[in-house]
Amino acid sequence: MKLFTHKKSLGIIIISMIATNAITYYYTTKKSKAASELAGSSDDASSFQSDASCDYKIKRMDGYEYIKPILFVDTKCESDKLSTVKQSINDLIENYKKIGVISSAACYIKEYNGNGWTGINTDEKFLPGSLMKVPELITFLKMEEANPGLLNKQLNYDKVFVVDKNPKYKSKSIVLGHSYTVRELLHYMIAYSDNNATSLLFANMDLNQFKKVFTDVGLTAPDLKAPNYPMSAREFTYFMRLLYNASYLSNKNSEFATELLSQCNFKDGIIASLPTATKVAHKFGESGTQFEQELSESAIIYLDNNPYVITVMTRGKDYKQLPTVVKEISGIVYQNMSQQ
Repeated sequence: MKLFTHKKSLGIIIISMIATNAITYYYTTKKSKAASELAGSSDDASSFQSDASCDYKIKRMDGYEYIKPILFVDTKCESDKLSTVKQSINDLIENYKKIGVISSAACYIKEYNGNGWTGINTDEKFLPGSLMKVPELITFLKMEEANPGLLNKQLNYDKVFVVDKNPKYKSKSIVLGHSYTVRELLHYMIAYSDNNATSLLFANMDLNQFKKVFTDVGLTAPDLKAPNYPMSAREFTYFMRLLYNASYLSNKNSEFATELLSQCNFKDGIIASLPTATKVAHKFGESGTQFEQELSESAIIYLDNNPYVITVMTRGKDYKQLPTVVKEISGIVYQNMSQQ
């Protein structure tokens, strides 16, 4: 009888252990699957890697009653595998500061395969200059989604716009007295950084939608009466990520926008250090005064199976020297990424 009781007790213990292990496996698997599905649903984390020691944050878009679309996902910690490239960039910046080429510089890098990021002075503010043409581009494509056919609308360039800018880099421009479609004007604005096309578009833009592009990614709405809107390298990168992720515009319009950015004809910065065949979508911006110049550039680099986005912002006395700094930072990042 005692033997029977002992066997019965042992059987109960074994069954309990099996049940406990089964329950643990179920919830562990379910939790892992949920995390995987969350990462998969985030267009900014194609192969999302979670780190138990580092939390992550999700940026969602407001304005809907039943949904909150994901714009992008970020880990709160910098990527360990990008620590070497960070140190190299920091050394380069410090060396250029010592010899007086720059007074300051910032860089933000986001790689897409592992969702990692790193940066230097990522929250320091710079004057974006023509980088602001990217949110203007996004605004018009958002307007087009609400009003299909807008890109084919003709606009007359019949008056000279007073633009308080003296760009060092000049290219093609629209001609006074001619008419252009919105599509053509967007091309001039992005490919040639034409301020006349930009001004004509701005005069016909939904200003509330323009402000909303900023607030949707968590930035302060720009004061359109203010002469400048200082931004950090991290902040501007949001706009490039929206386009690469196709998380804000339709796939069609995101593709159209990045294709336009691939036609930007500024060759002296980020792309100057890349192999000729490298596919790049980028935009540059210049700003500053006669005493201090600024050059910034942001780009999506389509490096084989390791795409990434990089934003570099520089400040110094001589504008002619700033593209070299941007070029060398880009070269360091490319070399690191191509070896991963």
